[in-house]
Amino acid sequence: MSALLEIRGLSKHFPVRGGLLRRRRGTLRAVDAVDLDVARGECVAVVGESGSGKTTLGRCALRLIEPTAGRVRFAGRDLLALGGGELRRWRRHFQMVFQDPDGSLDPRRRVGQTVAEPLQVHRLGNAAERRRRVEELLHTVGLPADAAGRYPHEFSGGQRQRIGIARALASEPELLVADEPVSALDVSVRAQIVNLLAELQQRLGLSLVFIAHDLALVEHLADRVAVMYRGRLVEVAPAADLFARPQHPYTVSLLNAIPRIEGPAANDPAVARRGPAAVGGGAIPAALAGGCPFAPRCPIARRRCGEEGPALEEVRSGHLAACFFAGELEQNGA
Repeated sequence: MSALLEIRGLSKHFPVRGGLLRRRRGTLRAVDAVDLDVARGECVAVVGESGSGKTTLGRCALRLIEPTAGRVRFAGRDLLALGGGELRRWRRHFQMVFQDPDGSLDPRRRVGQTVAEPLQVHRLGNAAERRRRVEELLHTVGLPADAAGRYPHEFSGGQRQRIGIARALASEPELLVADEPVSALDVSVRAQIVNLLAELQQRLGLSLVFIAHDLALVEHLADRVAVMYRGRLVEVAPAADLFARPQHPYTVSLLNAIPRIEGPAANDPAVARRGPAAVGGGAIPAALAGGCPFAPRCPIARRRCGEEGPALEEVRSGHLAACFFAGELEQNGA
């Protein structure tokens, strides 16, 4: 599969200010030299704890915020080199589904107006064609046609996220970035939205970047998983391989954090997990850690981990990890 989205050396740094005069005290490396490809028709999940840089990476990739450094190519075109008018024309090909449907929908606009907005911005179709397209989009995401005349507050959280998905699909994009699209929803409707995105991706041939903090959520959705920690990618692998044989200690800790099922079901390999998280009390004190960002929390860290930063390298076929001792924690049965 050819890469639709190519990210190379992407970084986003924010100044840290403090004191009465708000002087600059340092730099927050929200995204730090990230390389990542997304193939046509592929679903790549970007996972990690809150604050790991996932959302910033997604927004920089679509130029919703400007990166500090790096390169982003979409369908062979350098997005960072595009000017205002040309960038607007290209935006119809890549869209974002935002985390909070309450904050991303205008409460004063009817649903039909909201879904039709991308069609108007990109001058797609006439008024009658736009109305038909809105009806089609609402049907596609499982909402009735009369939803077009109602306001966002008349819908549940899951329905509002469906409206956001319909809006993102209006311009027939090739790439969809879903930024934690279910984290603000009730547990009972999360699976419905994830299943909807999976169905749409397959039916429409979309490339999908699914941002999440819960590995369990992406296990059956993603083709590949990219794990982020403190702005860096620490592991990238096909989903099945990553869940079966994680190579980075941080990934192991995320998998161990998935709730275990006790009793007879625990014998089912599809639901059994590795046991308690094996994180914390590493050999490298936080104050001395100048290399691997995970070293202060890593139970297998050595002196080298505090002195050098490991590169993201292939440790198995198609499986990359940024760890000098990749696979050791899993091999030790932790």
